Amino acid sequence: MKKTGNIVLLTGGSAGIGSATAQYLMKQGYTVYAASRRGSENIDDNTSGGKIIGLCADVTIPESLESAVSRIMEEQGELSAVICNAGNGIAGSVEDTSLGEARYQMETNFFGVLNTIKACLPIFREQNHGKIIAISSVAAVAPIPFQGFYSASKSAIMLLMQSLSMEVKPYNIKCTCILPGDVKTDFTSSRKYTEASTLPSSEYTDAMKAAVQTMEKDEQNGMMPIVIAKAIHKVLRKKNPGYVVVPNITYKTLCLIMKLVPTSLKIWVISKMYG
Repeated sequence: MKKTGNIVLLTGGSAGIGSATAQYLMKQGYTVYAASRRGSENIDDNTSGGKIIGLCADVTIPESLESAVSRIMEEQGELSAVICNAGNGIAGSVEDTSLGEARYQMETNFFGVLNTIKACLPIFREQNHGKIIAISSVAAVAPIPFQGFYSASKSAIMLLMQSLSMEVKPYNIKCTCILPGDVKTDFTSSRKYTEASTLPSSEYTDAMKAAVQTMEKDEQNGMMPIVIAKAIHKVLRKKNPGYVVVPNITYKTLCLIMKLVPTSLKIWVISKMYG
């Protein structure tokens, strides 16, 4: 079987950034295995020769990812890259978040990424090449109040990827984290709230609602998902992509500032933004 170098596994491929990325990469000639819990339709692009192949897979279930990777190898004989995009958001104060709700957030956003990577690593090592792209967030460096576990999960992804990059360097495997800022997707309408945060007895309800209202306004006025899709494509094309990519100059500048200023100033600025 002839190797093409353009076979990609994409999680969270049925909506938002994932759907936009699948569509864009298909038009660039990639074969995208778009995995999601509900699956998606198969699409062929006659102009580019690219295609989207829908897969049913749950990133919280390692066996479903292993099955997906096995199918790709049976059908294609190679896997060029994996894009770990599946994720969700839960809002509420730390105090109003139960351990079960916190685990729910981390299960998809962090352990889902880990499960996806572990399913692909044996193939990449055997091939002696591969790209791992994980969708983190600007929240990884600029934590958001009342989305503490979301911010923590995205920060954990970024550090995991940097550690991983050192471990897999001998196998010519490249690791890149994409940090989107506000993006206009159905992520906003899909946001969940912790049970306690919605109760009249919560001390944080009013502050949480005000913060989330600001977040939702920023999201709905944010970048279109195609911006992130194009950034992912650039990473796929580069021989040596960077470890962290922040699409959009505004967010790139914000991330730089967040790294340079004292933590006290960073927290003060962010609290004013969402206060």
